[in-house]
Amino acid sequence: MFEGIEMAPPDAILGLTESFKKDPRPEKVNLGVGIYKDAQNNTPVFQSVKKAEERLIAEEKTKSYLPIPGDPAYGLAVREMVFGAEHEILGSKRAVTVHTPGGTAALRVGGDFIRRNLSCRRIWVSTPTWENHGAVFNAAGLDVGTYPYYNAADKVLAFDAMAGALERVPGGDVVLFHACCHNPTGIDPTVDQWRQLAVISQRAGFLPFFDFAYQGLGDGLKEDARGLQEFCRSGCEILVASSFSKNFGLYNERVGALTLVAGTADAAERAFSQLKICVRTNYSNPPNHGGAIVTTILRDAALRALWESEVREMCARINGMRTLFVDTLRRLGIKQDFSFIARQKGMFSYSGLTAEQVDALREQKALYIVRSGRINVAALTPDNIEPVCRAIASVL
Repeated sequence: MFEGIEMAPPDAILGLTESFKKDPRPEKVNLGVGIYKDAQNNTPVFQSVKKAEERLIAEEKTKSYLPIPGDPAYGLAVREMVFGAEHEILGSKRAVTVHTPGGTAALRVGGDFIRRNLSCRRIWVSTPTWENHGAVFNAAGLDVGTYPYYNAADKVLAFDAMAGALERVPGGDVVLFHACCHNPTGIDPTVDQWRQLAVISQRAGFLPFFDFAYQGLGDGLKEDARGLQEFCRSGCEILVASSFSKNFGLYNERVGALTLVAGTADAAERAFSQLKICVRTNYSNPPNHGGAIVTTILRDAALRALWESEVREMCARINGMRTLFVDTLRRLGIKQDFSFIARQKGMFSYSGLTAEQVDALREQKALYIVRSGRINVAALTPDNIEPVCRAIASVL
């Protein structure tokens, strides 16, 4: 029965990593996959995470199942992190959260929920967006439309085109936003622009769905939520997919959450019952360990302070490498203006490199970059910045 199955194409990002691993050249550098690296080119375990794990292992008494939506304490910790502990949304009990195996599962559960419970059959994503967005929502049975986001000529947000397109989104459709650190461009709306988008959302009548994968890696933990919170008016309805791979370094623990905000507490409770069905028919209930780490850190003042300092250090290192990248290219005599990279936020930058230049870098210089030209700035280090910039200079 399996003889007629065709070989699937490799994943655009993870497939690049497989090619990188097989490359025997010692000088190879991978700027493709979205994983944070420290100055020593390691993906470190946070000190706060290790301390939390030590406590959890010492106190562990059972390996029993978690509830279908996960530990309620985890859900509350996630909501407080996204909205703030004193936000009206929490006090009114209009928000519910399910613990998911990573941010990707949060997106998929959201897609399943939309398909099963709403009249909507279409979700709109930015052009460009994370390569997996379309596949995830298509797999959930949704059509995927696109709206303008990036002005390639000027390397800025195409806000007027974006706003104009969103004005025309049919009421009842869903629009996906990157809450901060847009992947792949690294370009976010300003707070005022977010405010305008929130007004458009209310007027057009579409449902905002936020992919919040990088909280803390842009301007700060609270600051990165400001755009999302512009949509949090009284009676608002939104979805938020959170990921803790990057800001807790919990990549292989697969820790995420989907938070639904309804107009009333009663509507939230009814939606929660349907979200639990989506979870039950998919992975049944979430894994415990990663979520317990997040809950332990966010509930302990000392661990939280340590974790927040580690997130700030990550953010500072990424921003420092952005500046060093631009300065090194300039020092090497590159006339092309790359200053926009220093203004972008988060782990990724849309470099402006063409697919042909990216192919040449891989083949000739062992430098691996996604063919869209997206660069993982967090994989740059003081040791590899010079050879990386010299390689890029050779193809410009």
